Amino acid sequence: EERAIIAGLGAGNPTPLLISADLEGSRMSLHGGAEFPNPLALAAIDDLEATAEISRLMAVEARHVGINWSFTPVLDINAAFRSAIVATRGFGSDVATIERHALTQMRVFQQNGVAAAIKHWPGEGFDDRDQHLLTTINPLSIDEWEANFGRLYRAAIAAGALSVMSAHIALPAFVRSLQPDAGVEAFRPASISKLLNIELLRNRLGFNGLIVSDATSMAGLGAFSTRSVHLPEIIENGCDVILFSNDPEQDLGYLEAALSDGRLSQDRVDAAIIRQLGLKAKLGLHAPASVPTGEAPNAAASAYATSIIRRAPTLVKDVQNLLPLDPGKHRRVLIVSGGIVFPFTPQPLPFALPEMLREHGFVVDLHGPDTPVSTESYDLMLYIFGEETLLTRGRIFLDWLRLTGHFGTAMARHWHDIPTAMISFGYPYMLYDAPRVPTYINAYSTTETMQRAVLDALLGTIPWNRNNPVDPFCGLEDARY
Repeated sequence: EERAIIAGLGAGNPTPLLISADLEGSRMSLHGGAEFPNPLALAAIDDLEATAEISRLMAVEARHVGINWSFTPVLDINAAFRSAIVATRGFGSDVATIERHALTQMRVFQQNGVAAAIKHWPGEGFDDRDQHLLTTINPLSIDEWEANFGRLYRAAIAAGALSVMSAHIALPAFVRSLQPDAGVEAFRPASISKLLNIELLRNRLGFNGLIVSDATSMAGLGAFSTRSVHLPEIIENGCDVILFSNDPEQDLGYLEAALSDGRLSQDRVDAAIIRQLGLKAKLGLHAPASVPTGEAPNAAASAYATSIIRRAPTLVKDVQNLLPLDPGKHRRVLIVSGGIVFPFTPQPLPFALPEMLREHGFVVDLHGPDTPVSTESYDLMLYIFGEETLLTRGRIFLDWLRLTGHFGTAMARHWHDIPTAMISFGYPYMLYDAPRVPTYINAYSTTETMQRAVLDALLGTIPWNRNNPVDPFCGLEDARY
Protein backbone atom coordinates (compact mmCIF):
# COMPACT_ATOMS: atom_id res chain seq x y z
CA GLU A 1 0.00 0.00 0.00
CA GLU A 2 2.78 2.44 0.95
CA ARG A 3 4.67 1.66 -2.27
CA ALA A 4 1.53 2.33 -4.32
CA ILE A 5 0.99 5.68 -2.60
CA ILE A 6 4.60 6.72 -3.19
CA ALA A 7 4.43 5.60 -6.82
CA GLY A 8 1.32 7.72 -7.27
CA LEU A 9 3.03 10.75 -5.77
CA GLY A 10 5.98 10.33 -8.10
CA ALA A 11 3.97 9.77 -11.27
CA GLY A 12 4.60 12.60 -13.69
CA ASN A 13 7.19 14.24 -11.44
CA PRO A 14 10.20 15.43 -13.48
CA THR A 15 12.66 13.99 -10.96
CA PRO A 16 12.41 11.13 -8.45
CA LEU A 17 11.09 12.03 -5.03
CA LEU A 18 12.90 12.13 -1.73
CA ILE A 19 10.63 10.18 0.63
CA SER A 20 11.39 10.85 4.27
CA ALA A 21 10.61 9.35 7.66
CA ASP A 22 11.83 9.52 11.25
CA LEU A 23 13.45 6.10 11.58
CA GLU A 24 13.68 6.14 15.38
CA GLY A 25 12.45 2.70 16.42
CA SER A 26 10.04 1.83 19.23
CA ARG A 27 6.55 3.16 18.39
CA MET A 28 8.05 5.00 15.41
CA SER A 29 8.86 1.65 13.77
CA LEU A 30 7.21 1.16 10.39
CA HIS A 31 3.70 -0.27 10.43
CA GLY A 32 3.80 -3.98 9.68
CA GLY A 33 7.54 -4.22 10.22
CA ALA A 34 9.75 -5.22 13.11
CA GLU A 35 9.66 -3.43 16.47
CA PHE A 36 13.10 -1.87 16.74
CA PRO A 37 14.77 -0.48 19.88
CA ASN A 38 14.96 3.28 20.13
CA PRO A 39 18.29 5.15 20.39
CA LEU A 40 18.37 5.33 24.20
CA ALA A 41 17.87 1.56 24.45
CA LEU A 42 20.73 1.05 21.98
CA ALA A 43 22.92 3.35 24.05
CA ALA A 44 22.08 1.34 27.17
CA ILE A 45 23.09 -1.87 25.41
CA ASP A 46 26.17 -0.06 24.01
CA ASP A 47 27.01 -2.69 21.40
CA LEU A 48 28.02 -1.12 18.08
CA GLU A 49 27.47 -4.36 16.20
CA ALA A 50 23.90 -4.42 17.47
CA THR A 51 23.37 -0.76 16.54
CA ALA A 52 24.76 -1.43 13.07
CA GLU A 53 22.56 -4.46 12.41
CA ILE A 54 19.44 -2.80 13.81
CA SER A 55 20.18 0.21 11.58
CA ARG A 56 20.64 -2.04 8.55
CA LEU A 57 17.33 -3.78 9.17
CA MET A 58 15.59 -0.42 9.62
CA ALA A 59 17.06 0.83 6.36
CA VAL A 60 16.14 -2.19 4.26
CA GLU A 61 12.58 -2.15 5.61
CA ALA A 62 12.40 1.56 4.79
CA ARG A 63 13.66 1.01 1.25
CA HIS A 64 11.10 -1.74 0.77
CA VAL A 65 8.25 0.76 1.19
CA GLY A 66 10.05 3.49 -0.77
CA ILE A 67 11.65 5.59 1.98
CA ASN A 68 15.07 6.91 1.00
CA TRP A 69 15.71 9.67 3.54
CA SER A 70 15.61 9.49 7.34
CA PHE A 71 15.53 12.46 9.68
CA THR A 72 17.95 10.62 11.95
CA PRO A 73 20.31 10.00 13.65
CA VAL A 74 19.76 12.37 16.55
CA LEU A 75 22.98 14.06 17.72
CA ASP A 76 21.28 15.75 20.67
CA ILE A 77 22.73 15.41 24.17
CA ASN A 78 20.54 14.31 27.08
CA ALA A 79 21.78 17.08 29.38
CA ALA A 80 18.64 18.82 30.70
CA PHE A 81 16.85 15.88 32.27
CA ARG A 82 13.56 17.75 32.64
CA SER A 83 13.25 17.95 28.87
CA ALA A 84 10.61 15.77 27.23
CA ILE A 85 12.00 16.25 23.74
CA VAL A 86 15.39 14.47 23.73
CA ALA A 87 15.01 11.66 26.28
CA THR A 88 14.52 8.39 24.37
CA ARG A 89 15.19 9.84 20.88
CA GLY A 90 18.88 10.39 21.61
CA PHE A 91 21.82 8.15 22.42
CA GLY A 92 22.17 9.39 25.99
CA SER A 93 24.25 12.04 27.71
CA ASP A 94 27.83 10.94 27.01
CA VAL A 95 29.26 12.62 23.91
CA ALA A 96 31.58 9.73 23.08
CA THR A 97 28.70 7.24 23.24
CA ILE A 98 26.51 9.47 21.09
CA GLU A 99 29.31 9.83 18.54
CA ARG A 100 29.91 6.08 18.30
CA HIS A 101 26.29 5.05 17.90
CA ALA A 102 24.99 7.98 15.85
CA LEU A 103 27.82 7.74 13.33
CA THR A 104 27.35 3.99 13.11
CA GLN A 105 23.66 4.45 12.37
CA MET A 106 24.37 7.21 9.85
CA ARG A 107 26.98 5.13 8.03
CA VAL A 108 24.79 2.02 7.85
CA PHE A 109 21.71 3.93 6.71
CA GLN A 110 23.66 5.52 3.88
CA GLN A 111 25.31 2.26 2.88
CA ASN A 112 21.81 0.84 2.46
CA GLY A 113 20.26 3.55 0.34
CA VAL A 114 18.80 5.83 3.01
CA ALA A 115 20.25 9.32 3.31
CA ALA A 116 20.72 10.41 6.91
CA ALA A 117 19.78 13.85 8.20
CA ILE A 118 21.74 14.52 11.37
CA LYS A 119 19.79 16.68 13.83
CA HIS A 120 18.90 18.95 15.55
CA TRP A 121 21.36 21.62 14.38
CA PRO A 122 22.94 23.46 16.17
CA GLY A 123 22.28 21.09 19.07
CA GLU A 124 19.41 20.25 21.40
CA GLY A 125 19.42 19.00 24.97
CA PHE A 126 20.71 21.78 27.23
CA ASP A 127 17.40 23.69 27.21
CA ASP A 128 14.68 21.75 29.03
CA ARG A 129 11.93 23.19 26.81
CA ASP A 130 10.49 21.94 23.52
CA GLN A 131 11.07 23.68 20.17
CA HIS A 132 7.64 22.45 19.08
CA LEU A 133 6.28 25.02 21.54
CA LEU A 134 8.85 27.86 21.47
CA THR A 135 12.29 28.73 20.14
CA THR A 136 14.69 26.85 22.37
CA ILE A 137 18.16 28.12 23.18
CA ASN A 138 21.47 26.32 23.14
CA PRO A 139 23.09 28.13 26.11
CA LEU A 140 26.65 26.87 25.66
CA SER A 141 29.67 29.11 25.23
CA ILE A 142 31.59 28.68 21.99
CA ASP A 143 34.23 26.53 23.70
CA GLU A 144 31.56 24.39 25.37
CA TRP A 145 29.68 24.06 22.10
CA GLU A 146 32.83 22.98 20.27
CA ALA A 147 33.56 20.31 22.91
CA ASN A 148 30.04 18.91 22.60
CA PHE A 149 28.05 19.61 19.45
CA GLY A 150 31.01 20.88 17.47
CA ARG A 151 32.72 17.55 18.05
CA LEU A 152 29.61 15.58 17.05
CA TYR A 153 28.81 17.53 13.89
CA ARG A 154 32.42 17.73 12.73
CA ALA A 155 32.74 13.96 13.14
CA ALA A 156 29.49 13.29 11.29
CA ILE A 157 30.42 15.63 8.45
CA ALA A 158 33.85 14.03 8.16
CA ALA A 159 32.14 10.62 8.05
CA GLY A 160 30.00 11.66 5.09
CA ALA A 161 26.70 13.03 6.41
CA LEU A 162 24.50 13.73 3.39
CA SER A 163 22.10 16.13 5.07
CA VAL A 164 21.54 18.19 8.21
CA MET A 165 18.25 19.23 9.79
CA SER A 166 18.43 22.85 10.88
CA ALA A 167 16.17 23.27 13.88
CA HIS A 168 14.29 26.08 15.58
CA ILE A 169 17.09 26.44 18.12
CA ALA A 170 19.16 29.56 18.77
CA LEU A 171 22.89 29.66 19.53
CA PRO A 172 23.40 33.16 20.94
CA ALA A 173 27.06 32.68 21.89
CA PHE A 174 28.08 32.21 18.26
CA VAL A 175 25.92 35.05 16.96
CA ARG A 176 27.25 37.45 19.60
CA SER A 177 30.82 36.46 18.81
CA LEU A 178 30.24 38.05 15.39
CA GLN A 179 27.63 40.64 16.34
CA PRO A 180 28.10 41.71 19.99
CA ASP A 181 25.05 43.98 19.84
CA ALA A 182 22.82 41.44 18.10
CA GLY A 183 19.89 41.98 20.43
CA VAL A 184 16.97 39.72 19.58
CA GLU A 185 18.84 38.44 16.52
CA ALA A 186 21.02 36.41 18.88
CA PHE A 187 17.92 34.30 19.45
CA ARG A 188 17.00 33.76 15.81
CA PRO A 189 16.25 30.08 15.16
CA ALA A 190 18.92 28.24 13.20
CA SER A 191 16.33 27.31 10.56
CA ILE A 192 16.27 30.96 9.45
CA SER A 193 19.78 31.99 10.51
CA LYS A 194 22.38 32.75 7.85
CA LEU A 195 25.06 32.91 10.53
CA LEU A 196 24.32 29.41 11.82
CA ASN A 197 23.59 27.69 8.50
CA ILE A 198 26.09 29.34 6.19
CA GLU A 199 28.82 30.84 8.35
CA LEU A 200 29.03 28.13 11.02
CA LEU A 201 27.77 24.95 9.36
CA ARG A 202 29.00 25.49 5.81
CA ASN A 203 31.99 27.80 6.11
CA ARG A 204 33.52 26.74 9.43
CA LEU A 205 32.47 23.09 9.66
CA GLY A 206 32.79 22.52 5.92
CA PHE A 207 29.40 20.92 5.30
CA ASN A 208 28.52 20.77 1.60
CA GLY A 209 25.43 18.57 1.71
CA LEU A 210 21.76 19.40 1.86
CA ILE A 211 20.20 21.38 4.73
CA VAL A 212 16.53 20.77 5.51
CA SER A 213 14.54 22.89 7.93
CA ASP A 214 12.74 21.29 10.82
CA ALA A 215 8.95 21.26 10.53
CA THR A 216 7.75 24.75 9.67
CA SER A 217 4.50 24.26 11.59
CA MET A 218 6.38 24.22 14.90
CA ALA A 219 6.01 27.13 17.30
CA GLY A 220 9.77 27.39 17.61
CA LEU A 221 9.60 29.07 14.21
CA GLY A 222 6.12 30.56 14.30
CA ALA A 223 6.76 32.29 17.64
CA PHE A 224 9.67 34.22 16.12
CA SER A 225 7.98 35.62 13.00
CA THR A 226 5.01 35.20 10.71
CA ARG A 227 4.99 32.56 7.95
CA SER A 228 5.04 35.04 5.06
CA VAL A 229 8.28 36.42 6.51
CA HIS A 230 10.12 33.32 7.65
CA LEU A 231 9.25 30.95 4.80
CA PRO A 232 11.49 32.72 2.25
CA GLU A 233 14.08 33.27 4.99
CA ILE A 234 14.42 29.49 5.34
CA ILE A 235 15.82 29.29 1.80
CA GLU A 236 17.59 32.65 1.72
CA ASN A 237 19.39 31.96 5.00
CA GLY A 238 20.79 28.59 4.07
CA CYS A 239 18.26 25.74 4.04
CA ASP A 240 17.64 23.86 0.82
CA VAL A 241 14.33 22.20 1.70
CA ILE A 242 11.28 23.60 3.50
CA LEU A 243 9.74 20.89 5.64
CA PHE A 244 5.94 20.63 5.50
CA SER A 245 3.23 22.84 4.11
CA ASN A 246 -0.44 22.86 5.02
CA ASP A 247 -1.24 25.18 2.12
CA PRO A 248 1.25 24.76 -0.77
CA GLU A 249 -0.40 27.38 -2.99
CA GLN A 250 -0.24 30.01 -0.26
CA ASP A 251 3.34 29.10 0.63
CA LEU A 252 4.39 29.24 -3.02
CA GLY A 253 2.85 32.70 -3.15
CA TYR A 254 4.97 33.79 -0.18
CA LEU A 255 8.12 32.57 -1.96
CA GLU A 256 7.18 34.21 -5.27
CA ALA A 257 6.48 37.51 -3.52
CA ALA A 258 9.87 37.35 -1.80
CA LEU A 259 11.56 36.66 -5.14
CA SER A 260 9.81 39.67 -6.63
CA ASP A 261 10.76 42.11 -3.89
CA GLY A 262 14.32 40.83 -3.40
CA ARG A 263 13.98 39.17 0.01
CA LEU A 264 14.73 35.84 -1.68
CA SER A 265 17.43 35.61 -4.34
CA GLN A 266 17.24 33.43 -7.44
CA ASP A 267 20.80 32.32 -6.71
CA ARG A 268 19.73 30.77 -3.40
CA VAL A 269 16.75 29.06 -5.03
CA ASP A 270 19.01 27.63 -7.73
CA ALA A 271 21.59 26.47 -5.18
CA ALA A 272 18.88 24.76 -3.13
CA ILE A 273 17.54 22.94 -6.18
CA ILE A 274 21.05 21.84 -7.15
CA ARG A 275 21.61 20.39 -3.70
CA GLN A 276 18.28 18.56 -3.85
CA LEU A 277 19.25 17.08 -7.21
CA GLY A 278 22.69 16.26 -5.85
CA LEU A 279 21.24 14.26 -2.97
CA LYS A 280 18.94 12.39 -5.34
CA ALA A 281 21.87 11.61 -7.61
CA LYS A 282 24.01 10.48 -4.67
CA LEU A 283 21.25 8.01 -3.77
CA GLY A 284 21.02 6.87 -7.39
CA LEU A 285 17.35 7.76 -7.61
CA HIS A 286 17.71 8.59 -11.31
CA ALA A 287 18.65 5.00 -12.11
CA PRO A 288 15.93 2.44 -12.97
CA ALA A 289 17.19 0.19 -10.17
CA SER A 290 16.34 2.88 -7.63
CA VAL A 291 12.80 1.59 -7.20
CA PRO A 292 12.28 0.12 -3.71
CA THR A 293 14.45 -2.96 -3.35
CA GLY A 294 14.72 -3.38 0.41
CA GLU A 295 13.68 -6.57 2.12
CA ALA A 296 10.07 -7.05 3.09
CA PRO A 297 9.47 -7.30 6.83
CA ASN A 298 10.32 -10.83 7.86
CA ALA A 299 10.43 -13.06 10.89
CA ALA A 300 14.22 -13.09 11.04
CA ALA A 301 14.39 -9.29 11.31
CA SER A 302 11.74 -9.26 14.03
CA ALA A 303 13.48 -12.04 15.93
CA TYR A 304 16.81 -10.21 15.83
CA ALA A 305 15.23 -6.92 16.93
CA THR A 306 13.50 -8.72 19.80
CA SER A 307 16.77 -10.31 20.89
CA ILE A 308 18.37 -6.87 21.12
CA ILE A 309 15.41 -5.29 22.91
CA ARG A 310 15.65 -8.02 25.55
CA ARG A 311 19.14 -6.78 26.43
CA ALA A 312 17.95 -3.24 27.23
CA PRO A 313 15.96 -3.30 30.53
CA THR A 314 18.22 -1.67 33.09
CA LEU A 315 18.12 -2.32 36.82
CA VAL A 316 19.14 1.03 38.26
CA LYS A 317 18.82 0.04 41.92
CA ASP A 318 17.29 -2.65 44.15
CA VAL A 319 18.26 -1.68 47.69
CA GLN A 320 15.58 -3.95 49.22
CA ASN A 321 16.76 -7.03 47.29
CA LEU A 322 13.26 -7.48 45.94
CA LEU A 323 14.21 -9.23 42.71
CA PRO A 324 13.57 -11.70 41.24
CA LEU A 325 9.83 -11.77 41.75
CA ASP A 326 8.17 -14.96 42.95
CA PRO A 327 4.49 -15.69 42.12
CA GLY A 328 4.20 -17.41 45.48
CA LYS A 329 5.80 -14.71 47.60
CA HIS A 330 4.53 -11.70 45.59
CA ARG A 331 1.24 -13.15 44.40
CA ARG A 332 -1.09 -10.17 45.02
CA VAL A 333 0.08 -7.22 42.92
CA LEU A 334 -1.22 -3.65 42.83
CA ILE A 335 -0.23 -1.70 39.71
CA VAL A 336 -0.30 2.09 39.79
CA SER A 337 -0.11 3.57 36.29
CA GLY A 338 -1.40 6.33 34.05
CA GLY A 339 -1.04 4.14 30.98
CA ILE A 340 1.06 4.68 27.87
CA VAL A 341 1.06 8.32 26.79
CA PHE A 342 1.69 8.74 23.06
CA PRO A 343 1.42 12.14 21.32
CA PHE A 344 -0.60 10.80 18.39
CA THR A 345 -3.37 9.14 20.43
CA PRO A 346 -6.03 11.15 22.30
CA GLN A 347 -6.08 8.93 25.39
CA PRO A 348 -3.40 6.83 27.15
CA LEU A 349 -3.02 3.28 25.88
CA PRO A 350 -3.23 0.35 28.30
CA PHE A 351 -0.17 -1.64 29.31
CA ALA A 352 0.03 -5.33 28.43
CA LEU A 353 2.17 -6.02 31.51
CA PRO A 354 -0.74 -6.63 33.94
CA GLU A 355 -2.11 -9.45 31.79
CA MET A 356 1.39 -10.84 31.28
CA LEU A 357 1.78 -11.03 35.06
CA ARG A 358 -1.57 -12.80 35.37
CA GLU A 359 -0.39 -15.39 32.85
CA HIS A 360 2.46 -16.20 35.27
CA GLY A 361 0.20 -16.76 38.27
CA PHE A 362 0.06 -13.28 39.79
CA VAL A 363 -3.24 -11.76 40.90
CA VAL A 364 -3.19 -8.20 39.61
CA ASP A 365 -5.32 -5.18 40.51
CA LEU A 366 -5.13 -1.77 38.86
CA HIS A 367 -5.06 1.15 41.27
CA GLY A 368 -7.91 3.65 41.31
CA PRO A 369 -8.50 6.79 43.41
CA ASP A 370 -10.46 4.78 45.99
CA THR A 371 -8.33 1.63 46.07
CA PRO A 372 -7.46 0.72 49.68
CA VAL A 373 -3.78 -0.14 50.02
CA SER A 374 -2.58 -2.41 52.83
CA THR A 375 -0.32 -5.36 53.55
CA GLU A 376 -3.46 -7.45 54.05
CA SER A 377 -4.44 -6.84 50.42
CA TYR A 378 -1.14 -6.75 48.52
CA ASP A 379 2.27 -8.40 48.49
CA LEU A 380 3.78 -6.12 45.85
CA MET A 381 3.26 -2.65 44.37
CA LEU A 382 4.42 -1.73 40.88
CA TYR A 383 4.47 1.83 39.61
CA ILE A 384 4.72 1.70 35.82
CA PHE A 385 5.10 4.67 33.48
CA GLY A 386 4.82 4.79 29.71
CA GLU A 387 6.14 8.12 28.47
CA GLU A 388 8.78 8.11 25.78
CA THR A 389 9.90 11.36 24.17
CA LEU A 390 6.72 13.37 23.74
CA LEU A 391 6.25 16.14 21.18
CA THR A 392 4.43 19.24 22.48
CA ARG A 393 4.44 17.94 26.07
CA GLY A 394 7.08 20.40 27.24
CA ARG A 395 8.28 18.36 30.20
CA ILE A 396 7.81 14.89 31.62
CA PHE A 397 7.65 14.44 35.36
CA LEU A 398 6.05 12.13 37.89
CA ASP A 399 2.70 13.78 38.51
CA TRP A 400 1.66 12.09 41.75
CA LEU A 401 -1.76 13.76 41.79
CA ARG A 402 -2.69 12.65 38.27
CA LEU A 403 -1.22 9.22 38.91
CA THR A 404 -3.15 8.49 42.10
CA GLY A 405 -6.28 10.56 41.51
CA HIS A 406 -6.53 12.36 44.87
CA PHE A 407 -4.41 14.83 46.83
CA GLY A 408 -4.36 12.53 49.85
CA THR A 409 -3.22 9.46 47.94
CA ALA A 410 -0.69 11.61 46.08
CA MET A 411 1.18 12.02 49.36
CA ALA A 412 1.09 8.36 50.42
CA ARG A 413 4.24 6.22 50.11
CA HIS A 414 3.72 2.52 50.83
CA TRP A 415 7.17 1.11 50.12
CA HIS A 416 8.13 0.86 53.79
CA ASP A 417 5.32 -1.67 54.28
CA ILE A 418 4.77 -3.27 50.86
CA PRO A 419 7.66 -4.32 48.58
CA THR A 420 7.65 -1.79 45.74
CA ALA A 421 9.28 -1.33 42.35
CA MET A 422 9.02 1.53 39.88
CA ILE A 423 9.44 0.85 36.15
CA SER A 424 9.74 3.54 33.49
CA PHE A 425 9.05 2.38 29.94
CA GLY A 426 10.50 5.52 28.40
CA TYR A 427 11.62 8.69 30.18
CA PRO A 428 14.58 7.57 32.34
CA TYR A 429 14.44 10.21 35.08
CA MET A 430 11.46 9.31 37.26
CA LEU A 431 13.75 9.00 40.29
CA TYR A 432 13.88 12.79 40.44
CA ASP A 433 10.32 12.78 41.82
CA ALA A 434 10.66 9.49 43.73
CA PRO A 435 14.27 9.36 44.93
CA ARG A 436 13.59 6.95 47.80
CA VAL A 437 11.70 4.27 45.90
CA PRO A 438 13.76 1.17 46.74
CA THR A 439 13.73 -0.58 43.36
CA TYR A 440 13.88 1.31 40.08
CA ILE A 441 14.07 0.07 36.48
CA ASN A 442 14.49 1.90 33.17
CA ALA A 443 13.14 0.18 30.06
CA TYR A 444 13.19 3.06 27.49
CA SER A 445 10.29 1.87 25.28
CA THR A 446 6.57 1.19 25.70
CA THR A 447 6.26 -1.61 23.14
CA GLU A 448 4.88 -5.00 24.15
CA THR A 449 8.22 -6.55 23.21
CA MET A 450 9.92 -4.40 25.83
CA GLN A 451 7.20 -5.12 28.38
CA ARG A 452 7.74 -8.85 27.85
CA ALA A 453 11.50 -8.38 28.27
CA VAL A 454 10.98 -6.53 31.55
CA LEU A 455 8.68 -9.26 32.82
CA ASP A 456 11.26 -11.93 32.04
CA ALA A 457 13.94 -9.91 33.82
CA LEU A 458 11.64 -9.39 36.82
CA LEU A 459 11.19 -13.17 37.01
CA GLY A 460 14.92 -13.78 36.68
CA THR A 461 14.77 -15.64 33.38
CA ILE A 462 17.01 -13.10 31.61
CA PRO A 463 19.72 -10.89 33.13
CA TRP A 464 19.36 -7.19 33.79
CA ASN A 465 21.39 -4.63 31.92
CA ARG A 466 23.43 -2.53 34.40
CA ASN A 467 24.65 0.19 32.03
CA ASN A 468 22.98 3.59 32.39
CA PRO A 469 23.16 5.74 29.21
CA VAL A 470 22.17 8.79 31.29
CA ASP A 471 22.33 9.70 34.98
CA PRO A 472 19.03 8.21 36.21
CA PHE A 473 19.70 9.70 39.65
CA CYS A 474 19.53 13.23 38.19
CA GLY A 475 22.52 14.25 40.30
CA LEU A 476 20.70 13.42 43.55
CA GLU A 477 22.82 11.48 46.03
CA ASP A 478 19.81 10.33 48.05
CA ALA A 479 18.27 8.70 44.96
CA ARG A 480 21.03 6.09 45.04
CA TYR A 481 19.81 4.64 48.35
